[in-house]
Amino acid sequence: MSSTPEDPKPDVSKETTADDKPVDGNSSVGDSAPEPAPESKSRSWVKWLVITCIVGLLAAGAVALGAFYFLKDQFERPGPSDTDAVFLLERGTGLNATAAQLEADGLISNALVFRVALQVTEKGSSLKAGEYRVPARASMGEIAGILREGKSILHKLTLAEGLSSWEAIQVIAADPVLIGDVPDVPVEGALLPETYLFTRGTSRADLIAQMEAAHAEVIDRLWEERAESLPISSKEEAVILASIVEKETGLAAERPRVAAVFINRLRRGIRLQSDPTIIYGITEGKGPLGHSLRRSEIDRKTAYNTYQIDGLPPTPIANPGEASIAAVLNPPTTNELFFVADGTGGHVFAATLAEHNRNVAKWRRIERSRRQ
Repeated sequence: MSSTPEDPKPDVSKETTADDKPVDGNSSVGDSAPEPAPESKSRSWVKWLVITCIVGLLAAGAVALGAFYFLKDQFERPGPSDTDAVFLLERGTGLNATAAQLEADGLISNALVFRVALQVTEKGSSLKAGEYRVPARASMGEIAGILREGKSILHKLTLAEGLSSWEAIQVIAADPVLIGDVPDVPVEGALLPETYLFTRGTSRADLIAQMEAAHAEVIDRLWEERAESLPISSKEEAVILASIVEKETGLAAERPRVAAVFINRLRRGIRLQSDPTIIYGITEGKGPLGHSLRRSEIDRKTAYNTYQIDGLPPTPIANPGEASIAAVLNPPTTNELFFVADGTGGHVFAATLAEHNRNVAKWRRIERSRRQ
């Protein structure tokens, strides 16, 4: 008995060929893979944006770091000037103008670097006006430090002891560093002879005010420390007598002794008989007399001729120093009433008229021998 073979069943495990039709009738042969879901696409864009930002930040950081080290190198590098220089920063000059001036003077190589470095460190507003000494090869950083520290070059003017106020004004007017007009001549005796330090740009009026303030401080202090029972009733009289002492001797060691002589004469009602007072009455302190005192000048009665008037003249005859004021207010105790030049630049002192006359005769012999 024979049998008919069964029809084979299709093998569903086999791959379909290109001729096979997909089950989904909405698709066609050759269509691409399905697009990703919207959520996956959004995450890609965020990832790309983050990477871009990180790369940008790293690049910007690298640029900033490079700029920083460039500025630092330029700021700390030795400057172009081979010699010491003086730099004047005038009051009111801004950072831009300061940097440009430093570059024009050959002290820095790049005004922009100097300006930016100070702006970044917020030190641009701390530069102080003044006149500064800049060392050779100083870096921008060193120069900025000098200008911030504000230690200006100090100039000096010395007012010698015994100058009249008119003579003092001539010295002040001639100083090439001081600025401004010459004020009126100060009151005689109101300036303290001293060496004064000042910066460029100081006015003559300001320096005179400083001299007057220094005198006031000295006389106020020494007046409080004065000896008792002096024949001087005021600070003004102390300055008058001190000015006479100042003009009578240029030797510091003699000032107390000369002051004691005048104090003793005032106590006894004896006229001071001081030649410098006569000369001031003639010249008014406007320079030297130009000749030796004449007998007619000694005999002429003026407000300043202490051969002809009792007591003190009406004003000082010069600006006395602190040592002369101190000598008048605290004189040594002596019985001397006279002194005369000894031919060596000093004086010889005497307690009696007879002794003084012998000293005067000796001095006149010295004068005659010098004229021969």
